[in-house]
Amino acid sequence: MKHKALFPGSFDPFTAGHLNILNRALVMFDEVVVAVGINQDKRGFFDMDQRLSIINQAVKGLKGVSVIKYDNLTIDTCRELGIRVIVRGVRNMIDFETERSIADANRRLAPDIETVIIPTAQEFAHISSSAVRDLLKHHGDTSLFLPEGVKLPEDIKF
Repeated sequence: MKHKALFPGSFDPFTAGHLNILNRALVMFDEVVVAVGINQDKRGFFDMDQRLSIINQAVKGLKGVSVIKYDNLTIDTCRELGIRVIVRGVRNMIDFETERSIADANRRLAPDIETVIIPTAQEFAHISSSAVRDLLKHHGDTSLFLPEGVKLPEDIKF
């Protein structure tokens, strides 16, 4: 039986830190589904097609990775896909407390689905999607923050 995990997030955009978490999850799981959440209450910086394109560029050549979008509860997506583990990444203790609260809520709603929290490697701990967006807005260099080989859309609207 293959061990599968879901790596959910808004990924606005997918960063080198996200890729670090994904690569480390692939050591533990045969398959990891990167699931891009749709939040109707929040307008993203990148639209869904752009986010999916960025992630697909970043994971090109990685075995055992698929990319989907979803617009329901993460635990419901897990059930639909037959996945029993959610992978989440954290950069610091603030992230950890937030993710632990979400994991606790998910455990109450779906005791059969477990959450694995992976701390990012130290060299990526300073990277956040909001930092990348801020750099983009101010025409800064994002190359150290994004996965190698990722080309951002040229029609980004600020």
